[in-house]
Amino acid sequence: MVQINNSDAGDHLLDFEKTFSGKRILVTGHTGFTGGWLCLWLSTLGAEVYGLSLAPNTQPNLHDVLEVDSFTHSSIGNINTLEDVQKVFEKAEPEIVFHLAAQPLVKQAYDDPLESFMTNVMGTANILEVARTHKATKAVVCVTTDKVYKDQDWVWGYREVDQLGGKDPYSASKSAAEMVATAYQATLAERGNGVAIATARGGNIIGGGDWSNDRIVPDFVRAHVNQAPLTLRNPKAVRPWQHVISLCHGYLVLADALIKQGNKFAEAFNFGPAEDDIKTVGELVETLSETWPGIRLDFKEGSFMETHFLSVNSAKSNSVLGWQPPINFDDTVSMTANWYKRFNEQPDTIKDYSLQQINDYRGALS
Repeated sequence: MVQINNSDAGDHLLDFEKTFSGKRILVTGHTGFTGGWLCLWLSTLGAEVYGLSLAPNTQPNLHDVLEVDSFTHSSIGNINTLEDVQKVFEKAEPEIVFHLAAQPLVKQAYDDPLESFMTNVMGTANILEVARTHKATKAVVCVTTDKVYKDQDWVWGYREVDQLGGKDPYSASKSAAEMVATAYQATLAERGNGVAIATARGGNIIGGGDWSNDRIVPDFVRAHVNQAPLTLRNPKAVRPWQHVISLCHGYLVLADALIKQGNKFAEAFNFGPAEDDIKTVGELVETLSETWPGIRLDFKEGSFMETHFLSVNSAKSNSVLGWQPPINFDDTVSMTANWYKRFNEQPDTIKDYSLQQINDYRGALS
C-alpha cells in the first residue's frame, strides 16, 4: 500500500486537512462511490487509510478505476457481521472512522427491505459498538442521508431539529440509523472510550464514478454510451444536487471538529447545496446535456413512491463548521459530465483527472 504522491497538497494543506496527516483512519464503504473519492482525498493528505466494505457490485466501478487498493489497506467484509468489524478495528486501530457503508438505493430497499434494515441499522450499530471499545478511536462521522426527515413536502429545507421519519424502507432504515447513532452519542459512548459521534445528512450526490442502477446520472451516462433513450420517472421532482467532493469536504470538516473539540460537535449536521442550486431532475438532465449533448428522452411513471420536493437547510454546517462549498450547481454538473466524458475517451488518465478535480476544488477553498 502506497500513499498518493500529490505535489499540489503536501506542504500546502488547508487547516482542516492537517488533522488527517499521519492519522490512522477507517472508511467503511471504501469500495463505493463516495468512499472511493474520500479515500483518494485522505491519501493525498498523508493519512494511513483502512477500508471495510463488500466487494464492488457494478462493472465498471470507481474502486477499480481509481485503484483504491493501491493506497488503502482494504478489507472485504460485511458490517452486518460483528466479527468482520472487530477484525478490521484490531488491524487498523483507527483514530477516526468515516462510516459510509450502507444499502444506498431507494428501489433496492423496496425489492429487499430486510437487507436495507439489516445493513443500515444493525450494520451501523456494529460499527458504533466496536468503535466505543477501542482506545485509539476518538471520532466517528456516521453518514446518513437527507431522506431521514419525515416527508412534509415542504418547499423549504429541513433543519436538523425537524422530525425524522420515513414511509419507504430506505428512508425508514436511515432514520432508524440516526436513532442508533443518537443512543451511542447520548449514553453509550461515555460507557466506553468516550468517542465523539456525529451524523452527516448529505443531499443527492452526483459526480464521476457512480454506476449504480436507478440513479439519474449513471442512467444518463449509460444512455449515452449505449445510444439509447434516457427514461425519466419524475422530471419535476426537486432535489438538492451536489458534487461528491463537496460532501467529502463536509465529512472532513466535521471529523476535524470532532477531533479538536470532541463532543461539542457530536450532533447531526446537514450538508446540502445553496437554495439557488436546488433543481429539478429535468433541469439536471438539461444541464448535463449542455456539456454532453445528444441524449434522447423517454418518460415513464415510477414503480415506487418518491418525494416530490426535498431539500435540506445547511445553515448550521455553514455557520458552526464553516463548511461552504466553492462550487455551484453548474460547476457541479459540468465536473460530473466532464469526468464521464474523460473516462469514456481516455480511461487510463481518469485517476490523475480525479486528483485534478480534488485539487481544483481545494484551490477554490484557499
